[in-house]
Amino acid sequence: MSSKELTGASTIPIILSVLSQGENYGYAIIKQVAEFSDGKLDWSEPMLYPVLHRMDKQGLITAEWRILENGRKRKYYSITEQGRAALADKKEEWVDMIRVMTQLWDLKLT
Repeated sequence: MSSKELTGASTIPIILSVLSQGENYGYAIIKQVAEFSDGKLDWSEPMLYPVLHRMDKQGLITAEWRILENGRKRKYYSITEQGRAALADKKEEWVDMIRVMTQLWDLKLT
């Protein structure tokens, strides 16, 4: 399990990374994050949706309601060009941080 602070700092870069692979809806994002983290990141819908809403307002993502074959509505999220630029910046920040921590802890990443 990650600390609340680390989870908070990584949420937007993780969401942008997931959406950079293609549009998706909230529940599927939660499942993808759990899969990529081997279950170590256990996000919930009440945690995710406010972040998605905020990212939409910031222009990092767009949201679109669609009607499924069964008549239910589902909101799909896509990354914007502004979101791609933010992701590139966040990647650089995280790579720098990982490099520092790796050196400080004398870790060997494979």
